[in-house]
Amino acid sequence: MKEAVNLLIPGEPMGKQRPKFNSFTKSAHTPEKTVNYETYIKELYVSNRLPMLEGYIKVEIMAFYKIPKSTSNKKRQQMLHNELRPDKKPDLDNIAKVICDSLNSIAYSDDKQIVSLSINKFYSEQPRVILKLNQI
Repeated sequence: MKEAVNLLIPGEPMGKQRPKFNSFTKSAHTPEKTVNYETYIKELYVSNRLPMLEGYIKVEIMAFYKIPKSTSNKKRQQMLHNELRPDKKPDLDNIAKVICDSLNSIAYSDDKQIVSLSINKFYSEQPRVILKLNQI
């Protein structure tokens, strides 16, 4: 049976940050903000008792950004009707990277199983990410 998973990730969408390099120890480490966001996603997946998916996986990500408080009513309506879309950081690829990497060995054995990926950015009154995983 093909399984499908829906996960709501409350809060402002975040992208994967570049690793920080220590020139003294010649090592790299993942920034704390990225580690915390990945842990948050893992905990949401596990606490919702979502299954481990097998085989090929299709990923759909919808990232909703908070509308700035200083936005005029006209622009707010355009944002809510998707006439204006977020063209700001984080980049789409970094959003996908942080989400897909965080679910390795939790939602699937390896993110190499992902064979289809779509991601869109929108504005909303409630910032969040909606994640859909489907076995195909």
